[in-house]
Amino acid sequence: MTAPSSNAPVLIACAHGTDNVQGRREIDAVRAGISALRPGLDVLEAYVDVQVPDLVDVVASLPPDRPAVIVPLLLSVGYHVKVDIARVAASRPGTVSALPLGPDPRLASVLQQRLTEAGVADGDAVVLAAAGSSDACAAEDVAEVRAVLAELRTGPVQPGFGSKASPSVPEAVAAYRGGPDRGPVALASYLLAPGYFHDQLAKAGADVVSAPLLPSPVIAEIALSRYDDAAAHLAGGLPGQEEPCPRPCRALVSTCVRSGSAQPV
Repeated sequence: MTAPSSNAPVLIACAHGTDNVQGRREIDAVRAGISALRPGLDVLEAYVDVQVPDLVDVVASLPPDRPAVIVPLLLSVGYHVKVDIARVAASRPGTVSALPLGPDPRLASVLQQRLTEAGVADGDAVVLAAAGSSDACAAEDVAEVRAVLAELRTGPVQPGFGSKASPSVPEAVAAYRGGPDRGPVALASYLLAPGYFHDQLAKAGADVVSAPLLPSPVIAEIALSRYDDAAAHLAGGLPGQEEPCPRPCRALVSTCVRSGSAQPV
C-alpha cells in the first residue's frame, strides 16, 4: 500500500452514470475501494451522463493549483473517453485523463469467475456481451479481453455488442444456435454493474447470463493502476515523442488515447 504524497493529484473517478440503484451502489463501492487501497488520496465522484455531479462541474471546482487525474470507470475507449473526458481534461492545466479500465487480463479472470458462479460449463459457448461503440478501438479493446477469456476456457468465445457495433448480442447468440454445435450458449456480461444494458441481455436468447463484473476488488485495483500511470506522466511533464500505437484499430480512427492520452495541457 502506497501513501500519497502531499501534492498527489486528486483522483476523479468518472463513471457513466445510471438510474439503477444497485448499479449506483456498486460504483460507490469502487470509489470506497480505491480510498481503502490508497488512504489519504483525494478521490472525487463524477459522471458523464445521467447522474451528478457532472465531470465538467467537478473539474471546474478544483483549486487552480491542484493537479488532477480523471480515471474513466469505463471498460473501453469510445465517445465518452475520447471526447467528453478528453475535452474536460484539456480545458484545465495540470489535468490529464487516464486510460479506461479495459482491456486488462484481470477483467477476463473476473469474467471467467462470473461464468463459473452462474454454472456455465467450461466447454459451453460464450458470447462476451459488451455495451458497444462505433469507435474501432472500442471493438479492439473487447477483442483483447475476448482473447484472454478464450485462453481460460475450452469452449468458443465470441463478442457481441449492445449497440453501435456488430454482431449484436442476439446475432452472436443466433450464430451459435445455427452452427453445428447446438449446445448451451451463455452470455458473459462485460459490464461493470446492473443497469439498462445488463437488463437487455436477458432478451438475447441465451441459456444463462452471468452477473456483471462488480462487485470485485479488481476494479478498484485497476483504477488505481490507471491513476498511477497517468500521474507519473503528469509529474514528468510533457513526454517526448512516443512510439506509434501498434494496434490494428489505429489506422481506422483519428484519435488514439494510447499514444499520449496522459499528456498535461
